[in-house]
Amino acid sequence: MIDEAKTCTLLGPDGPPYRPSVKGAWGGHRKAKIYGRLDCPCALRAIAGGGYVTDRVFFVDEAAAAGFRPRGTCCEDRHRKRKTARENGETWKL
Repeated sequence: MIDEAKTCTLLGPDGPPYRPSVKGAWGGHRKAKIYGRLDCPCALRAIAGGGYVTDRVFFVDEAAAAGFRPRGTCCEDRHRKRKTARENGETWKL
């Protein structure tokens, strides 16, 4: 169990938000539908500049980020696989 003062609301794989019992490992942007590591340099720059924060979402694991696309900066391999699948008319899966 984590400290209640430090919890945030996470999005589940089917979309609805919930209060987690563990800290999220992935972050994303609700409107842009992208996700990546919490230490992603691109996201951290946006946050430091005052943007991104109001639309930030967190996921316990990558599977929970369903419907979001991987950020190219910190998830290069996943981003590349998704892009290749899309170019070939295939469905991308984790």
